[in-house]
Amino acid sequence: MKYLTGLNFRLPTEAEWEFAARGGNLSKGYKYAGSNDIDEVAWYVNNSYLVGTGSPDYGTHTVGTKKPNELGLYDMSGNVWEICADREYDYTSDPQTDPAYPEGSGNYQGRSGCWNMAAKLCRVSNRNFYPSYNVSSAGFRLAL
Repeated sequence: MKYLTGLNFRLPTEAEWEFAARGGNLSKGYKYAGSNDIDEVAWYVNNSYLVGTGSPDYGTHTVGTKKPNELGLYDMSGNVWEICADREYDYTSDPQTDPAYPEGSGNYQGRSGCWNMAAKLCRVSNRNFYPSYNVSSAGFRLAL
């Protein structure tokens, strides 16, 4: 996509997303993007959904209100599911480097968990197939 900036943006592959969420080459091996303590880095069911609709913490949040990961990236765990360029597929046992699966069922691969999901669904390792239609708890992150 090339619009007002003159730069070509795209959705990251699932492998690119996970590498960035884990902190790239600076990774400290955290369960969530930037910490093993989910409350430091993510909006999820306990601090976003269960507070109730009358609370200002209910729902999605402005990016950057929690601690970033090792690369300085915010909200790579929780807040919204992030759609990747890959379509629905299962991992194989074959060694791979930056696999990309543009073909598939039509469902996109979603990562990160979201504001109304349990902590285990916000782990960097969690994957979810996302339908190719509008969902209020989904968003995206762009790659160059």
